[in-house]
Amino acid sequence: MEEFIGGIWDKLITRAAMKRFPEARVELTTLQPMLGTCFRAFGGATSIRIEQADLLRTASLSSVAQRIAGAGTAFYPTTNNQDVLTLPPSIDLFQNKALNEALYYYLVALAAQQHAPFTNWFCDNQQRVLDLWNNVPGYRKRYHKLVEAYLPLRPHPHHLEDEAKAQEEAIQQALLDPGSIRVLPAAYHFPAPVLLWLYPSLKPSQQFARQDSDPGEEQEEGEKPEQTNVKVRKKSERVEDNDNAGGLMLFRLENLFSWTEYSHLDRNVDEEEDEDAASIAQDMEVVSVSSKTAKSSRIKFDLDLPAEAFDETPLGGGILLPEWDYRSNSYHENYCNVQPFFNQDAVPQPLPDHLKGISRKIRAQFEMLQPQRHWERQQMDGEEIDLDSWLNFFTDKSGDAAEQRFYRSFRGKTRDLSCLLLADLSMSTSAHVDEQRKVIDLIKDSVLLFSEALNATQDHFAIYGFSSARRKHVRFNFIKNFNEKHSDIILGRIQALKPGFYTRMGAAIRQANNVLTDQRDRHKILLIVSDGKPNDIDHYEGRYGIEDTRQAVLEARQKGIIPFCITIDKEANDYLPYIFGSNGFVVVATPERLPSVLPQLYAQLTHL
Repeated sequence: MEEFIGGIWDKLITRAAMKRFPEARVELTTLQPMLGTCFRAFGGATSIRIEQADLLRTASLSSVAQRIAGAGTAFYPTTNNQDVLTLPPSIDLFQNKALNEALYYYLVALAAQQHAPFTNWFCDNQQRVLDLWNNVPGYRKRYHKLVEAYLPLRPHPHHLEDEAKAQEEAIQQALLDPGSIRVLPAAYHFPAPVLLWLYPSLKPSQQFARQDSDPGEEQEEGEKPEQTNVKVRKKSERVEDNDNAGGLMLFRLENLFSWTEYSHLDRNVDEEEDEDAASIAQDMEVVSVSSKTAKSSRIKFDLDLPAEAFDETPLGGGILLPEWDYRSNSYHENYCNVQPFFNQDAVPQPLPDHLKGISRKIRAQFEMLQPQRHWERQQMDGEEIDLDSWLNFFTDKSGDAAEQRFYRSFRGKTRDLSCLLLADLSMSTSAHVDEQRKVIDLIKDSVLLFSEALNATQDHFAIYGFSSARRKHVRFNFIKNFNEKHSDIILGRIQALKPGFYTRMGAAIRQANNVLTDQRDRHKILLIVSDGKPNDIDHYEGRYGIEDTRQAVLEARQKGIIPFCITIDKEANDYLPYIFGSNGFVVVATPERLPSVLPQLYAQLTHL
């Protein structure tokens, strides 16, 4: 009985506090495909994806009913940063379902307006509305219709105290006439959420900290400047401090990924400044925080490289290559050092027994597609005399004595094709697929079968691998170049491959482009086999790495190279369409199928 009455009371108090209309609710999932299309149509970046917003709690002034129900202090903000546009998971603000749907499209149109990060939330939102009116004049009428329905839902100024009253009146005036109010009056409480505006990805205390000042006001004398003016949205998570002093410590190398992973390190020694710290913090997508106060406020973790005695043999001093910075829309010249490596300890080995059966089938299929030899007539020299050419010459009185093509030659057609396979050898390939095999094992099997298939077609092909540990150490592993013949030596190098470090894909693609450009064949294909998105332990994280890789792919196409990516990453559809285009990649849902899929994809790419 108590539970029944409590349930009724909860519904009544929540309904009185929330003022929502569940019967007119519109879900984001039903509109997300169309919203994404509209966002790009209004000028939004193609790399930005739409996701559901996280619940944000504020210290806004709430009514008695809202305080009893625990409502009114939390909402789903609409935010737009360099990677993600977040929208409320559902909207039931208006009694009219069409208005709730119109609010979704309005927020998408507002977010698509190109602007720098928020410097003044109150003024910047007004300016975004004005820009929307200028770019899409038809939205002015729709905007006023939304404002007319929204204002009665906001707190009435007469029911507020003096400071809060002035603040609410300024917000409502700014909604009615964007650009008319330049300063948001200060108040003890934060204003009620403005659901028709965007929000920066900051805590509420940071959002409204200086909204009472003029945006054009200069910095006061003696005030320390900010270390950086760029504010990027971060996804945060709170973690537990599982700090057990004793017990057995287990460590698996594949558990170490990148800067975005939480690591509990307690350092008492202050070390040297990290030159890339600001860039790393800016490009991190997830920030893990703990409530425990550590003795040191900085975390520094370096990945040690193997000793020279145990490492592969470097070839030369390295190759300096540029790297694309989307933020400045320019290259950092001579920024990455690509170091070729050669495993001189690899011993010749035959094809593994578990691949011999499928290898025979693949070779048989590709040998049937090998170009056939034929007689080429009217040649200056050759294996036999071409009697038809000889008779035609002596019966044709107008024949030129200098053009005595009396031979024929038995030659084979060439496919005029070069292919370079670039294998991802990053640390994540050491992860287990099942109890017996790792990702690196599947990659090695794929490369082995790929080399067998291309050897059957007699195509020109080369094989390289790559991994990285910051920009100054991008490893480019030499496995087979275009001038080497396929043999047990090549098979031995493939079977000796080991996981490396991280995935600075842009630099590796640029070096592969340079190798392919030196080939004289007309058609050139670059195949990339990977298990994850571009990343590294410096600033090469998030959008920065994706944009640099995309630029390297564009450079390949400008050189006449066809780039194609094959991945087993289940989340690849979130970033590969932007990097390689909708037809430039394939996701192998079942990693075990990668060895058999790779030769088949090559056959389709070359139109065999």
